[in-house]
Amino acid sequence: QVQLVESGGGLVQAGGSLRLSCAASGTIFSINDMGWYRQTPGKQRELVAVITSGGNTNYADSLKGRLTISRDNAKNTVYLQMNSLKPEDTAVYYCHAGIRVRISAGNVPYWGQGTQVTVSS
Repeated sequence: QVQLVESGGGLVQAGGSLRLSCAASGTIFSINDMGWYRQTPGKQRELVAVITSGGNTNYADSLKGRLTISRDNAKNTVYLQMNSLKPEDTAVYYCHAGIRVRISAGNVPYWGQGTQVTVSS
């Protein structure tokens, strides 16, 4: 059983910063891409940032310059540092990871339960 557990969300004023964390646990052989998505009511979930197992990163164009994604492979953990937050960044942020549970298994996508980020004006 694999679990992704997020932490670090909360309420912050505009211009502030937050650091989200997501730890994968359970039976894990390897983790490929890890990333963050976000969703607001009535809208589709959108990509925020992704990082490969080798450390290559990709960000949503609208968020570049304000975010930094990183990972600690030894801890199976991905982080999202968010700076200069704006009210429009308010959303539920979801962690995502592509995980192989054993050497013969395929890459399966897993999601965290989501963490609320609220930015007040």
